Amino acid sequence: MHSRVVELRHGRGLLVRPLRRGDVETVVAVFDRLGEQSRRRRFLAPKQHLDERDLQALTVVDARHHALVAYVEGDARPVAIARLVRDGSSAEIAVAVADDHQQRGFGSALTHELIADARAAGVTEITALVSGDNRAAVALLRRVAGALEIRFEGPALSIRARLPEAA
Repeated sequence: MHSRVVELRHGRGLLVRPLRRGDVETVVAVFDRLGEQSRRRRFLAPKQHLDERDLQALTVVDARHHALVAYVEGDARPVAIARLVRDGSSAEIAVAVADDHQQRGFGSALTHELIADARAAGVTEITALVSGDNRAAVALLRRVAGALEIRFEGPALSIRARLPEAA
């Protein structure tokens, strides 16, 4: 997995790189750019800060855990992070985009890159646990993965999708 620049529709480039193992600084930088609602949607509960256990879990990078970080030109701080946790040919994914950069295609681009990496590693199905009020996340997954199986799991939505063949 390597760094790459993804060209977005509106002409901006998005630098995408793998998260380095133990890169707490980057994870905290993205978390700090999330508002209260974004944090609740990402972690399915109110979250004022990331504790040591959170940071340990979110910075694991190995054969099962993969994460990508995105930067936009002119902003030295990361604007988004997407991660997957692989279980055989299935992987759970999660994405967080800084509040001031949402609705600009960054989450879509980063998710496409994450799924391309997942496919290359043999993943054929993705899952996600999404806040029930997060229509943008459901729409993103529908665009990226096509047909979704969605069911309620408490107040959250459990989403499962087979990955379409690479284009």
